[in-house]
Amino acid sequence: MERKVENKVDNPTGNITLENRKRLTLTGVEEVISFDDEKILLNTSLGFLTIKGSELKMNKLDVQNGDVIIIGNVASMVYSGKEVKKEKENIIAKLFK
Repeated sequence: MERKVENKVDNPTGNITLENRKRLTLTGVEEVISFDDEKILLNTSLGFLTIKGSELKMNKLDVQNGDVIIIGNVASMVYSGKEVKKEKENIIAKLFK
């Protein structure tokens, strides 16, 4: 009898590099939800990422590889969404073990 082995990535990865608050390089981007010159919302492998600032522009967008470069004045970056939900589920699961 054959057994199928499924390769799943249990530990999603994503990197953020911010240079002088002017150039932001991201990996692990799955989808661009919305963007304008003051706010960019991305779906990443680690959750939703909101980037706020001024004069924001996407210099490079390669969603196939998950790479994005953003140029502008970066004021804040905030993760939210699915990663927060997973952490809550893990805490609840641990309580009932």
